[in-house]
Amino acid sequence: MTMTRNTLPKNPVFVALDTNDMPAASSLAAGLSAFVGGIKLGLEFFCAHGPEGVRQVNKQELPLFLDLKLHDIPNTVAAAVREVSWLEPYFLTVHTTGGAEMMKAATTAATEAASRNGLQRMHLLGVTALTSLTPAQCQAIYGRMPEEQVLFLAEEALNAGLNGLVASAVEAPALRAAFGSDITLVTPGIRPTGSMVDDQSRVMTPEQALRAGADYLVIGRPITQALSPVAEAKRIAADLRPRLRTA
Repeated sequence: MTMTRNTLPKNPVFVALDTNDMPAASSLAAGLSAFVGGIKLGLEFFCAHGPEGVRQVNKQELPLFLDLKLHDIPNTVAAAVREVSWLEPYFLTVHTTGGAEMMKAATTAATEAASRNGLQRMHLLGVTALTSLTPAQCQAIYGRMPEEQVLFLAEEALNAGLNGLVASAVEAPALRAAFGSDITLVTPGIRPTGSMVDDQSRVMTPEQALRAGADYLVIGRPITQALSPVAEAKRIAADLRPRLRTA
């Protein structure tokens, strides 16, 4: 069954179509639509094909996670949020390290764009510490270990009005303990049992991530580079079925 982009997905998996290959992305989106909750398109695809490319790939109108990780001065980020609002993303990411004023500007822009254009408001997610960073790298860059850095940035993001967070599932228990169940928590770095870790560092399996407190899971290469992406997505969905949303 086709869902509109702003419908809350019951399946927690957003498949990351991290490619600049339009035919490949379109084929994957169409083939996987029955077995994932939504699709994630990021910088690589957006830089190659822009908004029209997003529309072309998402003809099934699956919930759209637009992972642009916006990070600039407040005025520029607000303008970008207004521009992409026409794509009706379910999720849009901004970097929490851009600061409180930048995040507040993004929040205001998202609300105003939805009201002015008669659209459902997108959910803004604050990117905390990238899942590719090791604890040693976090310490070197931020002067904090991953959990401490994520909690610090999470508080900044939620105080600025963002709807949720992007963080490793490793930090999910600490985030739930600190902020409860009201926040939306999206976790990349998800690797099903037997998958290659690739360039990720702080990883969990889909089942582990949901138990840890994640609401949504971003899974890319383990699905898209599988011998049969559809079979792998179907297998993951079946494994997670006891935890899928029913409301």
